[in-house]
Amino acid sequence: MKVYISADIEGVACIAAPSETDMSSPDYAPFREQMTAEVVAACAGAFEGGAEAAVVKDAHWTGRNIDPHRLVAPEGRSLQLIRGWSGHPYLTIQGLDDSFGMLAFVGYHSAASRAGNPLAHTMSGRLFSRVELNGVCASELYLTALAAATFGVPLGFVSGDKALCDEAHGLIDGMITVATFEGFGPSVQSIVPSEAVARIRDGMRRAVSSPLPKPLAVPKEFYFKLEFARAHEAYFRSFYPGVKQISDRELVLETKHYIEVMTFLNIAIRMS
Repeated sequence: MKVYISADIEGVACIAAPSETDMSSPDYAPFREQMTAEVVAACAGAFEGGAEAAVVKDAHWTGRNIDPHRLVAPEGRSLQLIRGWSGHPYLTIQGLDDSFGMLAFVGYHSAASRAGNPLAHTMSGRLFSRVELNGVCASELYLTALAAATFGVPLGFVSGDKALCDEAHGLIDGMITVATFEGFGPSVQSIVPSEAVARIRDGMRRAVSSPLPKPLAVPKEFYFKLEFARAHEAYFRSFYPGVKQISDRELVLETKHYIEVMTFLNIAIRMS
């Protein structure tokens, strides 16, 4: 099996503040290290579970957070790391296709407007106060798992905050998750970093070696709504083809093609 691992930082153990995600901050280094350690653990678990190859996407901010020198594949196995952003509409799973057997998320976080993580957001905490798809509050997990499902690839493993893990269980039967912490307002109650690493390694091993869940069912039509934090950010994006402005801060795109949803989201983020 070939496994795709998409990694973020706002769901790694003990993280609690924006400065801990910002590479220009002195608070960043320990959490870059924890993000790397959790990804290394996920890769090790995948190979122990029988994966023949793994591809890791560094999916936080610049896409240049994971220490590549820490990633090592066993002899005869393949491990690759995707750094930076290509501009592909599928963003955090660039390069995923139907050759992959499973998608995994490491260090992921709850959606914009949701409690459970003081760093909750969807794609851009600065831009969006809420993202909805077909009336459902859409996390990065949900949007990306749907993108993977267009290739027939199931989401089999998630680590991150407890609220996100609960969401994953609600979406997908047979999901294996590791809850690294639970958010309470601007605070978190977390397992210690070493325990997170051990649980992620074991969880990935079990996910790869067990029967996989089914991919998410992909709807036939999409009603995609972006609620912006500021009205002017919505206004100039309202001229994107097919988009309607339904309030001062809300834009809607209706389409039958999921790649159009993700293309609009990608371009909306980049129009800053």
